[in-house]
Amino acid sequence: MAPLIEIDALPKLRDPIMVVALSGWVDAGLAGAGAVAVLHEQASARPFGRIDLADLMDLQQTRPTVQLRDGVTREISWPEISLSAGSAGRDVVLCIGPEPSVRWRAVLGALVDLSRDLGIAKAFTVAGIPSMATHRRPVVVRATATDADLVTEAGAWRQDYTGPTGAQSALQVLLGESGVPTTGLWAQVPHYVAGGASPPAIRSLLARLRDLAGLRIDLSTLDEQALVYASRVEEGLAERPDVVEVIDAIESGAEGEEEPLPSGDELASEIERFLRDQ
Repeated sequence: MAPLIEIDALPKLRDPIMVVALSGWVDAGLAGAGAVAVLHEQASARPFGRIDLADLMDLQQTRPTVQLRDGVTREISWPEISLSAGSAGRDVVLCIGPEPSVRWRAVLGALVDLSRDLGIAKAFTVAGIPSMATHRRPVVVRATATDADLVTEAGAWRQDYTGPTGAQSALQVLLGESGVPTTGLWAQVPHYVAGGASPPAIRSLLARLRDLAGLRIDLSTLDEQALVYASRVEEGLAERPDVVEVIDAIESGAEGEEEPLPSGDELASEIERFLRDQ
């Protein structure tokens, strides 16, 4: 059987870290995908390999895309996990794409083997998770980790969680078992804006990644985008005092007041309606 990872040429790296964003389970605010995209640009990362997912995906759920080449010829882009490498203060390997529908252990095992071949010193998974928070406050980044030292360093969260999980979290466990210390970073995105890209969430993830991994990341553009984003959300709220009341209730609850928080269904009906038009 052909190897799952198609490698053009293994990059020569020194003490690299790996950053992984596999979509499909949850990535609120596109925080993980956005963080890796920014890092890819700033690290001048170059692709060196891929995992073709055309036969490993439910293509009715994650469809291939078609593009015109030279304005005439149609070209199909099949889903894949892409691998690239660059430098942002230190060498970094980037792994991004959708989680496969089948053969998780084989795909994730191949990524673990690759991490050994590349000499990965540490790995990080990045994503956003819907949270009972508001866009008016800084985005908090929670963490999970594979060993006690990382727990202390990252300030891990919900180590006692048991239940369904995604490929990204499964990869974190497998990397840890193989001897690669791995931290999962989760931006807490207000769930009423979780469906669209959130510059504040992307920025917060990158800031935490910068501090924990020793990367050099310029956040100035994201600072500007975050201000514009907050202004646009507030503009949309100006004509919806009912929605403002719900957000105020979330903030009151966060401050420890006794006013009950609205349910998820109430938030969906009160807030997401107006955000569709913003």
